[in-house]
Amino acid sequence: MHERRYPTLAEATRIWARIGLLSFGGPAGQIALMHRILVEEQKWLGEKRFLHALNYCMLLPGPEAMQLAVYIGWLMHRTLGGIVAGVLFVVPGVVAIMALSWVYALFGNVGVVQALFFGLKAAVLAIVVQAVIRIGSRALKNNAMRAIAAVSFVAIFGFTVPFPVIILAAGLIGFFGARAGLAAFQEAAGHGQVGKVQVADVDTLLGEESPEHTRVNRAWAFRISAWLLLLWLVPVGALFLALGPANVFTQIAGFFSVMAVVTFGGAYAVLAYVAQEAVQNYGWLAPGEMLDGLAMAETTPGPLIMVTQFVGFMGAFRDAGSLSPLMAGTLGGLLTTWVTFTPCFLWIFLGAPFIERLRDNKVLTAALTAVTAAVVGVILNLAVWFGLHVVFGELRSWTAFGLRLDVPILASVNWPSLALVAAAFVAVFRFRLGAITVLAGCALAGIAIYFARQGLA
Repeated sequence: MHERRYPTLAEATRIWARIGLLSFGGPAGQIALMHRILVEEQKWLGEKRFLHALNYCMLLPGPEAMQLAVYIGWLMHRTLGGIVAGVLFVVPGVVAIMALSWVYALFGNVGVVQALFFGLKAAVLAIVVQAVIRIGSRALKNNAMRAIAAVSFVAIFGFTVPFPVIILAAGLIGFFGARAGLAAFQEAAGHGQVGKVQVADVDTLLGEESPEHTRVNRAWAFRISAWLLLLWLVPVGALFLALGPANVFTQIAGFFSVMAVVTFGGAYAVLAYVAQEAVQNYGWLAPGEMLDGLAMAETTPGPLIMVTQFVGFMGAFRDAGSLSPLMAGTLGGLLTTWVTFTPCFLWIFLGAPFIERLRDNKVLTAALTAVTAAVVGVILNLAVWFGLHVVFGELRSWTAFGLRLDVPILASVNWPSLALVAAAFVAVFRFRLGAITVLAGCALAGIAIYFARQGLA
């Protein structure tokens, strides 16, 4: 094998900055990008080790692509390497979403801006449905998993059961199903080959052996966990004591801290939970605005979960108190980002040294496989919820025996929006166009419809 020089942290930093700036397209695209650069081009690690790290990150709450970056950064350059990788993966999205949040808050009622997001919503709906199908094809391998997904959908869509309750119930079903030896719970969902090129671990810089610093060190794990817990929870406690539980900043810190713990299943599962709580419970923004935020996250680098920054921004912007709305919004968005991503470092630094034990625990794997199945139903709820609010102007609530449904009023159908949705579905499923292409096309179509209406007026 040709001798390769181990990169310095400064050299690795440039690679992570490149990945952060190019990380468009959601978790699937971001994982493929990391595989191409880190495995195929740089040969830092091989296919087997990459998939091992990815499968561990899939077990965690929060954005798996960002956590994968932290994991590989830690493998290469210890704790500082993990911090550098995670921060650089997130920073471009933080800057982009903050800038777009300012534009949205200041000019969101301007006709052209509304037309732009009108078109983007149609594309986002098609992309979310594509995510349901992609994740479902991997996770729903038998009737037991399909049943868990179906029950999860009915629970959250029809009975508004909280997302954490659904996740807990699914995990318990998987746990006890595996303990009982049921065959349906012995099949673990996972990833196959990620990229077009497979690289053997022996042909990489890390090789087949684990670096010395990756071995279990309980003293180190305690110290790093203590520091991260302080960085995460002290600001939350300080806000609660200083401002009280009813203040919008306290609510943002508390809600997104809970979200960081319970949102298994990737970015779209996070969005389903945030949409349920931020729109229906806290009233921080309207359903259509939630779609606008997702459109921002789909068209900017960084994790899709960056949409939460927009949610925090708008929540604080509309309840600014003694602050200026833009200052409150900026602080609310940054606070959201802090409590969302700080726990991600904790999960990696605390858990990564134990991944061999976690991977070999079949009962735990079965529990998390059931959780993944439940997430499919939750994301389907997100797609239906988005679809109703994109295509129909008015919904009527229907309640009976604890069941609550939002029924569309057919006369309120938005025909231009329906046509754009249909075009987006054809582009995604028939022509298999990429997310950025579909988003750009629908945005231009939305603006064209706006100017056509202006010309007819």
